[in-house]
Amino acid sequence: MTNLMIYLTAGAFLPRDLELPLPLNGWELEIILVALFLLHILFVNLMVGGSLLTVLFEILGLTWPKYDDLARRIGATITVNKSLAVVLGVGPLLAINLLYTTYFYSANALTGYAWMGLIPLIILVFLLTYLHKYTWDRWTGPKKKRHIGVGVASAFLFLSIPLVFLSNINLMLFPDQWSEVAGFFSSLQIGNVFPRYFHFLMASLALTGLFLAGWFGRKRFPVEEHLPQFTRPELRRLFYRVAFYVTLAQVVFGPLLLLTLPSIGVTVTLVLVISAGVVVASIVMVLLWSELRSSDARIGRFYAPILVIFAVVVVFMGTGRHVYREASVEDHRQKMASRSDAFRAVSLAAHMRLDAGMSLGEGLAMGPTGKSVFKNCAACHAFDRVLAGPSIVEVQEIYAGDIEGIVTWAKNPGKKRDQFAPMPSFAHLGEEKLQLVAEYILEMGQEKPEEQTEATTES
Repeated sequence: MTNLMIYLTAGAFLPRDLELPLPLNGWELEIILVALFLLHILFVNLMVGGSLLTVLFEILGLTWPKYDDLARRIGATITVNKSLAVVLGVGPLLAINLLYTTYFYSANALTGYAWMGLIPLIILVFLLTYLHKYTWDRWTGPKKKRHIGVGVASAFLFLSIPLVFLSNINLMLFPDQWSEVAGFFSSLQIGNVFPRYFHFLMASLALTGLFLAGWFGRKRFPVEEHLPQFTRPELRRLFYRVAFYVTLAQVVFGPLLLLTLPSIGVTVTLVLVISAGVVVASIVMVLLWSELRSSDARIGRFYAPILVIFAVVVVFMGTGRHVYREASVEDHRQKMASRSDAFRAVSLAAHMRLDAGMSLGEGLAMGPTGKSVFKNCAACHAFDRVLAGPSIVEVQEIYAGDIEGIVTWAKNPGKKRDQFAPMPSFAHLGEEKLQLVAEYILEMGQEKPEEQTEATTES
């Protein structure tokens, strides 16, 4: 067991995979993850954007009372969007747990208290949101600032919670940097957390603007009763402006996000997907500008096409996010697969040696001689018997006089025969030790039979 543990922990932060069957094919889970995440993030955007606009308009209402009424109507949508965001968040959370188990849980553990504090923070922000919603008529006059304070606290928490989630999702993409993380705040220095966060905020306000343009602009909404100081076209135009100018700000935040992405996950496919999304987004901008320039009688005629085309943009961006995530962890996944193959090979060899009545040996110690280094090989290779790999006799026939051939194979082995598990790489031993063991392997045939037996059984 000591041999096995030393061997498996030779690479820091490189565990073997958990070989458990998935309930669906990987590609099916990927589709589910992207689709459910987009639904979830839609209502998260509306929740966050709604809380920001509610606070903004309530503050404006201190000077212009009509905006206080508008803030109240926007605030009434937050609790509904919050509930939908929570319910729709279960699906993508389960999918990401299945597809990225090692990465997701490792990121959660590394951010520590911030991740564990999410549940109480979510409970607190929900209570504050309901308090803000149901005290609108009671906290007026001298108490108005108290009411605004509750709204500000609620909005601040709504801004903070996505930052914790985003830092975790970002952190899971860079396992080679996990050793540098010591809690939540240090995780913010990995990758490009803040450009992604600002992009998320702009998207939240843009989506909320589009939503409210339709919500207050629909024919069934009683504008005269609830917002008598506004007209329906005026409300449409107001929220179209929010959506237009915030989307225009993405001209800055979009390239900033793309340019600050760590290169590990940037591929041609990603650039093509994002570029296609930008082209489609430009159509949305043209339609929004046309709406803003329309007369009161004609404003709103492009609302449905804007929503459809904006949805296409969101699909492109969500797909791009997934493409980057897959590319980022691909190299580490391959290394984990190699580690898993190595574990299977060592496990199989150990069982075969035990079944043959042979000792597992004292350990995978790395000594200065070829004989001591050979202990790394003896778990799978006996002198004249087939264990988990070819016998030494056969290796000598293949590599007669070719020390460099053995070294090259040991550093980058492959799979040649169906009856043997893939050999793991021993590049971590270093060139010097591999030279020693290669020489020892080729010389073993010159030893006396009892010495040959000792060399294999000892290890």
